[in-house]
Amino acid sequence: MKRRDFLLTAASGAMSGLAAPNLARAADNRVLRFIPQANLANLDPIWGTQYVVRNASLLIWDTLYGVDASLTPKSQMCEGHEMAEDGKTWTFRLRDGLKFHDGTPVLSRDVVASLNRWMARDPNGQTIKHTLDSLDAVDDRTFRFRLSKPFTKMLFALGKANAPVAFIMPERLARTDPFAQISEYVGSGPMVFKKDEWVPGSNAVFEKFAGYQPRAEAGEWMAGGKRMMLDRIEWKIIPDAATASAALQNGEVDWWETPIPDVIPLLKRNGSISVDIADPLGNVGSFRMNHMYKPFSDVRARRAVQIVLSQSDYMQAVVGNDPALWKELPSFFTPGTPSYSAAGGEVLSGPRKIDAAKKLLAEAGYDGEKIVLLVATDVSITKGEGDITAELLKQLGMNVDYVATDWGTVGQRRAKKDPPEKGGWNIFHTWHAGADCINPAPYTALRTNGDQAWFGWPKDDHIEALIADWYNAPDDASGNRIIAEIDRASMDFVTYIPTGFFLAYQGWRRNVSGVVKAPFPVFWGVQKS
Repeated sequence: MKRRDFLLTAASGAMSGLAAPNLARAADNRVLRFIPQANLANLDPIWGTQYVVRNASLLIWDTLYGVDASLTPKSQMCEGHEMAEDGKTWTFRLRDGLKFHDGTPVLSRDVVASLNRWMARDPNGQTIKHTLDSLDAVDDRTFRFRLSKPFTKMLFALGKANAPVAFIMPERLARTDPFAQISEYVGSGPMVFKKDEWVPGSNAVFEKFAGYQPRAEAGEWMAGGKRMMLDRIEWKIIPDAATASAALQNGEVDWWETPIPDVIPLLKRNGSISVDIADPLGNVGSFRMNHMYKPFSDVRARRAVQIVLSQSDYMQAVVGNDPALWKELPSFFTPGTPSYSAAGGEVLSGPRKIDAAKKLLAEAGYDGEKIVLLVATDVSITKGEGDITAELLKQLGMNVDYVATDWGTVGQRRAKKDPPEKGGWNIFHTWHAGADCINPAPYTALRTNGDQAWFGWPKDDHIEALIADWYNAPDDASGNRIIAEIDRASMDFVTYIPTGFFLAYQGWRRNVSGVVKAPFPVFWGVQKS
């Protein structure tokens, strides 16, 4: 595609002709300099769901349980739990020696306040809340859920990796309105956030917390001992891919979370750099529409886009022409996983139907209104998809208002329920980690519970009933049959439109060891020589 050729030429020219970025050399083997996927514009892991915020928060706050590489929840801040025979009472006990970054002990009342804030925003938390009779601090280290009916996925809910994650904060912070952002960042995790050095758009710094006591087990994803081998981690915000590539090659940074495919051949030729797929579970691209306002409040308008969208166009815009990096995805679920289903997915394949799409738009009453398309141009994934969408909508005769902005601003604006013409939106693009799309439990974007749903606020009682049936399924076979029904119903309702499945690279200097494959950067166990 022309866009890919342009990017490759620009990246090559930048690396051969631009001056090196003005960054300090990464010479200190106790300091790691890291280029994250996007700017860290805010730092409240409950208020929003951006991965970059979740990734930073994993350093600052700890969780009661944490999933390992098999997505099995393991004890983390908890030393254990008891579940009553009826499955409705869960009692947990914190392990000894837990401290917040201000030196105060982590107590059950902090946990209760943190979980109450989390339950207001997270789909799993909302499911628990709907059946919650009480959540109480029994003593300083013991807390208890009492439910009106069993919730078998309690441990997964408390230990899952997708945002909002059930991070534990001091009670005073956790009492912040879950729909407002916190302003202090006192954590319970292995690193302290240096707020005095935070420059959004440029720099974020984390320093080792001497009071953190890792578990004895080996660390794996969010589970086990989070042993920090580094004293300091500096996040360098470098949205320009050519500049980021030059910084990595010159040794001015140590690790780049999301190098774009165009520069991978150049990085591979550098003997000082390792390059590998970041996460074999990959990612699901997302075309997200606002169900609250015209035209996409009408399912016919959503279907108009669905029957004309070409996943191959989107995927090539995201990762290029290498067929090993992407595939068409006639599903909402991660391919190659036990729950994968393609039920109803035929609507995303076959000839694209421009004339039929225009007819559906007319039937939906579309009459030339502006379509506010939010495009984060500082993230290559969203920039590539946004450009394809702008051209696609124009082919359908739609009036596109292409709002070029940054990912932090998209994160702020997509949370607004105002009409598009008053600061709201109609469409934005994002992606979901494959680990978040394996089944309905971690799948925030699949929910259709209206005001409580993810951005776009889709509402469909039938899909919600199916998800409830899945939670109550007696075995995996029954659950997978229900997932197929959820997939078909979600395709028919057009909750959102999957734009394809893709893999992403990460790159790091060879003097850095301990980098693992995961849906997020795992910093514990990483060291420099």
